[in-house]
Amino acid sequence: MQEISWQDFEKVELRVGTIISVSDFPKAKKPAYKLQVDFGEDIGVLQSSAQITRHYQKDDLMGKQVIGVVNFPKKQIANFMSECLITGFADENGDIVLSSVERPVPNGAKLI
Repeated sequence: MQEISWQDFEKVELRVGTIISVSDFPKAKKPAYKLQVDFGEDIGVLQSSAQITRHYQKDDLMGKQVIGVVNFPKKQIANFMSECLITGFADENGDIVLSSVERPVPNGAKLI
């Protein structure tokens, strides 16, 4: 494990957002969804590709609050530009389980 400074951690913008749109992403190499996530007034709506099809159906994701990194550079995935990284943890099979908040908080709230 590599140790980082507090200043390094402060640079990472981990914010809460609400999923407002989910669609299939057939051009992705691994099964994935295209997500649109509302991160509140200051950040706005960002899109992301998420390999979460194993544990989540599209309808289950609508309105779900998730934690995302909103200050990484954009990344092209197939024909799609991902603007944020939605966070999660791999289960025992390597399938992603989303990280989320225990109770509703305002979109754009920063992890502190």
